[in-house]
Amino acid sequence: MLDTIDRKLLAALQKQGRMSNAELSEQVNLSPSACHRRVQRLETDGYIRNYVALLDARKLGVPTTVFVEITLQGQADEVLDAFEKSVARIPAVLECHLMAGSADYLLKVVAEDTEDFARIHRQYLARLPGVGQMQSSFALRTVCKTTALPVER
Repeated sequence: MLDTIDRKLLAALQKQGRMSNAELSEQVNLSPSACHRRVQRLETDGYIRNYVALLDARKLGVPTTVFVEITLQGQADEVLDAFEKSVARIPAVLECHLMAGSADYLLKVVAEDTEDFARIHRQYLARLPGVGQMQSSFALRTVCKTTALPVER
């Protein structure tokens, strides 16, 4: 079970994962050794899965975000498994979610522009197994975006 200090540690690390243990311990009012032990426990217990660098999509030349709703032709396990294995191999797909609602899957795809998305669609998305229907929506502007989960309640 997480206590208040654990939640503060997780919140701080989500905002700046590269801060030193000394900076982190100061921020949550713990001694450096106690802070280090708690972070290690949070890692061991699986609350912290990994540390990553968040990259700038615009600087990397993939500023276009497209959300793709996919409805499969059937719901058999083999169809779902084949689709999921194939979609996981597409480099431009950042996220794929099995959905409840009108579509079976929702994909988050990045591209250079509309022409690049058309290439991704032709080369990858149109070849996904079991697809019955596909609808793409281009994000015009990102209003808010975070990777931080709400840990402080």
